Amino acid sequence: MLTRFRALAVTGAVCASTFMALPNAVAEVEPGGWTSVSPTYTVQERGCGQVDGLTFRLTCSTASGDQRAERRYATYTGGTRQFEGYFRISSLSGTRISLKQTFNESAAGPYFMLAVERGGRLYAVHGGATLSNAGTVGATVRVNTVHQVGSSHRTYINGSLQHTYASPGGSFYDKFGAYRTSSGNGPATVVWSNVRFWRK
Repeated sequence: MLTRFRALAVTGAVCASTFMALPNAVAEVEPGGWTSVSPTYTVQERGCGQVDGLTFRLTCSTASGDQRAERRYATYTGGTRQFEGYFRISSLSGTRISLKQTFNESAAGPYFMLAVERGGRLYAVHGGATLSNAGTVGATVRVNTVHQVGSSHRTYINGSLQHTYASPGGSFYDKFGAYRTSSGNGPATVVWSNVRFWRK
């Protein structure tokens, strides 16, 4: 009986430690009224971009052309949408690599791009504002974007609001992975995990 009790105690401890290691089951920012959604996506590989599950690589140092490895999610219009994901840069010999985009399909161009420079600075490509210096190689970073179409777009890094941007109306979609900005180049390897979406 004592042996069985010890076994159950060990099992319980293992389960508890496993649960605590997982991200919060309801980790969205700005809580209240969110409905979980699972938008479809397509994989985009261009130039020297390679996608393997949630691992995104740019294998070249080419500083021109379309070098991308991304997931492109379904278009949305109206309402408020939230994206959440965790990324870890496992290698970055290049610099100025876009990690997460909110794309304005109505204007046929990027609307918001979160990128990283060698050394770990996370910044908004349009405007150049620094959001955080947390994007160092090997660090896991949580990103949330809350997009109220026609009003505003807010970006959180590790749960803290770091950037607010006015939003037009129209059609948008989310993208993430590794993408060479117009002033950037690889190589780079980015691993994403625990990607989720909500709407309200």
